Amino acid sequence: MKKRLTILFLALVAVTQAQTTFDKGMTKAFDFWQNGKTDEAENMFERIAKAEPDQWLPSYYIAQINSLKSWEEKDETVLKAQLNKAQEHLDLATAISADNAEILIMQAQIYTNWVVFDGMTYGMKYGAKITELYNKALELEPENPRATFCKADWNLNSAKYFGKDTTPFCEEIETSIKLFDTFKPKSAFYPNWGKERAEYVAKECKA
Repeated sequence: MKKRLTILFLALVAVTQAQTTFDKGMTKAFDFWQNGKTDEAENMFERIAKAEPDQWLPSYYIAQINSLKSWEEKDETVLKAQLNKAQEHLDLATAISADNAEILIMQAQIYTNWVVFDGMTYGMKYGAKITELYNKALELEPENPRATFCKADWNLNSAKYFGKDTTPFCEEIETSIKLFDTFKPKSAFYPNWGKERAEYVAKECKA
C-alpha cells in the first residue's frame, strides 16, 4: 500500500512539474506575441509543441500566427509557405483534439486566407467547406462567439460581393459581441480572440 502511494505521489509530482513547465512556456510565448515579437512567439510555441505532444494549443497558435500573417501577404510563395505551415500544425492539433470547435474555426480561417488571396481559384474549392466548418463548430458549441462572429463575417463579405442584403449578418455580428461578453475560456491559454474585430465590423455595418 505504501509503495502504491509513493508511486501515485511521484506521478502527481511529475504531472504538476510538466504542467508548470507548459504554463511557463505558454506565458513566455504570449509575452513575445503581445510585444510584437511574432517570430519568437512562434518559435516558442514550436518548442512547446515538441515537448508537449499531447497539448493541442501550441500547434493551434502556430497555425493562427501563420494565418494572421497571411491576410495582407501579396507574395504567393510566402503566402503558400505560411498557410502550408498553418495547415500542418492545425492537422497536428486536430489529431490531438478531434471535434474541437476552436480548431474547426481556425480551419475555416485558413481556408478563408486562400479565398481572400485568390477568390477565382479558391472560392469554389473552399467556399462551401468554410460554411460547413462554422456550422459544425456551432453544433458543438452554440454559444461560441468566434463561431458566431466568423460565420456572420464570412456571410457578410459574401453578401457584399454578390450585392445582397447584409442586414441579417450585421445583426448576427451584434449577437456575437454579446456572446463575447459572457464567454468564459476553459483555461488560461484557451482561445479568446475576436471581440475587437467583431466590434470593428459592427461599426462598419452602421456606417
